[in-house]
Amino acid sequence: MRVIVTGGCGFLGSNVCKYLIEKGGEAVAFDNLTKHELMRTGYSTEDARNYTLGCLKALGVEFVKGDVRNLVDLQRAAKGCDYIVHTAAQPAMTISIEDPEMDFTVNTVGTFNVLETARRLDIPMAHCSTIHVYGNKINEILVEDETRFLCTPETIDEEYPVNQGTHTPLHASKRSAELYVQTFIDTYGLDAAIFRLTGIYGPWQFGGEDHGWGANFTIRTILKKPVTIYGNGKQVRDILYASDVAEAFQAFCNTRKSGIFNIGGGFERSISLVECLKLLEEITDIRPTIQYAAERKGDLRYFVCDITKAKSLLKWTPRVNPREGIEKLASWVKENIQLFAGKTLANK
Repeated sequence: MRVIVTGGCGFLGSNVCKYLIEKGGEAVAFDNLTKHELMRTGYSTEDARNYTLGCLKALGVEFVKGDVRNLVDLQRAAKGCDYIVHTAAQPAMTISIEDPEMDFTVNTVGTFNVLETARRLDIPMAHCSTIHVYGNKINEILVEDETRFLCTPETIDEEYPVNQGTHTPLHASKRSAELYVQTFIDTYGLDAAIFRLTGIYGPWQFGGEDHGWGANFTIRTILKKPVTIYGNGKQVRDILYASDVAEAFQAFCNTRKSGIFNIGGGFERSISLVECLKLLEEITDIRPTIQYAAERKGDLRYFVCDITKAKSLLKWTPRVNPREGIEKLASWVKENIQLFAGKTLANK
């Protein structure tokens, strides 16, 4: 099976490519090699960008430089492929506020181009959406406990109302993209899945304060740099290890059950920010230095996925628990500590 992965050199995309190769398939990483997010982390930008690309080439992944906003290039690269995994995105709420045009063109126009490519080639596609499309109105019903926010119900399914609460451009672009995916399912009979993803983490993740908090916490703890928490640190996510997401993409391709799916770790893999830092201290034997800042606009204080639908229809279930996953992430950071060197680790 030959699969094209948009954003294939990014964190999630590269892990999907790795998974496909290890399962005996072929992977095409379609990526524009943007350095926009990496430049904001303070890491060694060139080394970080070249690291993932080098790893993929060593695995035998085919690389095609291109941008999902260019339909012609995308269709040319996808020719001969059996499946599209669409991970290319502008994922950060902060960046969407700063540059709404880029956010819109990447997330909405880019997704339309992927859909049109899948339609013309008559192949299935899976789209990476986000739990942020639900909005943050859930914040109003939370109860504050010692180390985390609590919610009733504990998990949220796909029928929960979307677009509730404060909106940012990211909310608009990601929900717009979802509507286009559903339109192509309904109008053209395209086999397509919308994955509303929760907090994803794992090796090859150059997380910063804008996006990828699990990796950001791990990197800064190991480097003995201060960790900034926006809000009180009791925000909760059901974190999901990258290989588990890759398996979900494979599960959709196997079952072809189109529609919307919450793809997360479920309640047993839920963790708050301060609980994550405590776990990191146990794993690394380093006590993180924590500094607090004001909560950011549009922040979602609690979300834990009800993954019953994905388990039932896709025959998928996550495997990796938070301790095991964070141990693997921490090991990768320690082995590649030079990648995170820079004049400063503060985000600008």
